[in-house]
Amino acid sequence: MTDVTQWILTSDEPWTRYRTLVDLLDRPRDDPVVQVAHADMLAHPQVQAMIAEAAAWPGYAFKRHNDAGHPIYKLSTLADFGVRATDPGMATVIAAVLAHQSPEGAFQSQLNIPRTFGGTGEDTWTWVACDAPTLLYALLVMGLENDERVQRAVAHLAGLVDDNGWRCVAAPELGKFKGPGRRTDPCPIANVYALKALAHAPGQFDSPATRAGAAMLLNHWEHRRERKYFLFGMGTDFCKLKYPLVWYDILHVTDVLSRLPFVRDDPRLHEMVTVITSQADEAGRYTASSMYRAWKGWSFADKKQPSPWLTFLVQRVQRRLA
Repeated sequence: MTDVTQWILTSDEPWTRYRTLVDLLDRPRDDPVVQVAHADMLAHPQVQAMIAEAAAWPGYAFKRHNDAGHPIYKLSTLADFGVRATDPGMATVIAAVLAHQSPEGAFQSQLNIPRTFGGTGEDTWTWVACDAPTLLYALLVMGLENDERVQRAVAHLAGLVDDNGWRCVAAPELGKFKGPGRRTDPCPIANVYALKALAHAPGQFDSPATRAGAAMLLNHWEHRRERKYFLFGMGTDFCKLKYPLVWYDILHVTDVLSRLPFVRDDPRLHEMVTVITSQADEAGRYTASSMYRAWKGWSFADKKQPSPWLTFLVQRVQRRLA
C-alpha cells in the first residue's frame, strides 16, 4: 500500500474510506471493515443531509443544468459514494424518481425552459439529454439494473445515439428545443452523462453506442484547440480539478472514459490523465483548483487543503488505466 493510499484510508471521510477499500484494495462488500466504513458513511451528518435533500425530489425545477446545488447532483453524489437503494432513507428517493418516466423511457425531471429558448416558462415534468442520464446512472449504480423500468431507460438512451455521439436531444413535447449549437453537432456534456450511465448497464459498456460517445470525447480532446461544441471547450477551466462531477471538466471526462476497457490504452486519455497528475503535490495528494459554492464544507470544495476524496478519484482512474 502506498503512502498516499494510507493517507486516504486514515481520513475522517467514511465515504472515501469505503470506496478506497472496495475500489483500490479490492475488499469485498461483506468484509467487516468495509461494512463498518459503509455504516459510518450512512450515519455521517453530511450524508444524512444529502439523503434528505435527495428525498425532496424534484426539489425545484431546473433552469440551468450546471446548478451544482440541485437535488439531482445530491443523488448522483450519493451514488458515487456507494449508497445503495436498499440503504435507510433511500426508498423514498428511489420511489420519487421512478414515479416519473416518460412514454419514451427516459426518467423525467422538472424543467423550466424560458419562452425565449422554446419552452413555456413554466415548471414541467419532462427530460433532456443533460438530466435523464444522470438519474439513470444513479439508479443503475444503486442496484436497480434489473428493474424493468431502468432497463427500458437504458434501451432508450442507447437508441438516442448518432454516428457522432449524442446530440442535444429532448422529449418530443419540447419540440425543436436545443442548446446553443448546431443541431448536427454532438453535445459534449450529453456524451459524458450518457457514457456514465451506460458504463454501468449490463451489455452496454462495449456497445456501438458507448464506442460512438467515447470517440466523440477523445476526438474533442485531440482537436480541442480548434473545436468547441455547444459552448463546451477543453481549455484552462476544463483542466481544473472540481467535484462533484456535475459539468464538463477533465476529472468528470477521465472518470467516465476510464470505466470503458476499450479506451484504456488510448494515448488521448493518457494525455488527459497526465494533465491531472501534474497537479499533485509532493506527497501525491490533490487539491481542488475550482469549487462549487453549494458544496462548501466538503474537502473537495476546499482550494487550500488536499482532499482525500479527490485524491481517491485520481488514484482510481490511474488504477483502471494500469
